[in-house]
Amino acid sequence: MERIQAHNITKKFGSVTALNEVSLEIDPGELFFLLGGSGCGKTTLLRCIAGLEQPTEGDVFFGQRRVTKLPTHKREAAMVFQSYALWPHMTVGQNIAFGLEQRKVEKKEIERRVQEALEIVKLGGFGKRGIDQMSGGQQQRVSLARALVVKPKCLLLDEPLSNLDAQLRLEMRSEIRRIVKENHLTAVYVTHDQAEALSMADRLAVMNAGEIVQVGSPEEVYRRPVSSDVAAFIGETNLLKGVMRDREVVEVLGSKINGSVIGEHAALKPGSNAIVSIRPEAFTIVAPEGAPLQGRIIQRVYLGSVIQYSVCLSNDQIVQVSEQNPAHLREPDSEIVGLSVSSKDVSLLEK
Repeated sequence: MERIQAHNITKKFGSVTALNEVSLEIDPGELFFLLGGSGCGKTTLLRCIAGLEQPTEGDVFFGQRRVTKLPTHKREAAMVFQSYALWPHMTVGQNIAFGLEQRKVEKKEIERRVQEALEIVKLGGFGKRGIDQMSGGQQQRVSLARALVVKPKCLLLDEPLSNLDAQLRLEMRSEIRRIVKENHLTAVYVTHDQAEALSMADRLAVMNAGEIVQVGSPEEVYRRPVSSDVAAFIGETNLLKGVMRDREVVEVLGSKINGSVIGEHAALKPGSNAIVSIRPEAFTIVAPEGAPLQGRIIQRVYLGSVIQYSVCLSNDQIVQVSEQNPAHLREPDSEIVGLSVSSKDVSLLEK
């Protein structure tokens, strides 16, 4: 296991700044996610950590070692790519052995470690198969085995599941986490998939425009986003306009709602404008009398264990409301409903 640190990493491609003074610390044995939309800088940061890109400014440390100018193999790191990057003319075993052969490892030791790596990824006995005989999910396991066989201290993964179908992605999420934890690896995982990050990460960093905007556990980032952009990116949320009336009281559509002012936004004062973030599942549909918000259901989407309603509020804004395990279905345009919400599920953000 290795602690990974990035200190003030800036990366420029000509006049374009891909990373702007990014600093990050990843604990030994942590499965850490870099999350963000296309062009946010997450893959560039991973490549700087891997040694595939040289930062324009700043340093990368593995433990106490400054590795900024070291190639990937001398960092004791291994990379797993989105495209698998497997040799089609080689067998599964030959693909996995390639890195060890380049390191001049003795032949019997290569055979032993290849078999060990195949067992770790649950492909024992597949060593003589051709790559073209393997499914997409199996090819991704081969890619993981090839990374693990060199016994890295750090595993770096660049959107490794994006080419798989939905069911395989679900299966591989738990497999990758198992492999990282059982092999005591520090892992950095790049994705744009919020569900992947929320279900797998120990901690995650949300990136935007070459900068890190929030770092925390999945629960912290989901429940306490520091901005409306983070709230909207991590899962689904409703963003309402409000006016602060007290330290943690906001007025929305004439009703006062209690909430929590988040972190750096503690400067919100009575009379200032605020953005109110409420997740769809935080709302409870109640009788309209006395409810802080009222509206008419205009649409519903039935998903089996969950039903999602679109509710049009009095200012014509539409909010999404989820009900788990619904006992009955509410008909669109049939009634005015009330919406209540617990103060712990209301995030108050600076406008």
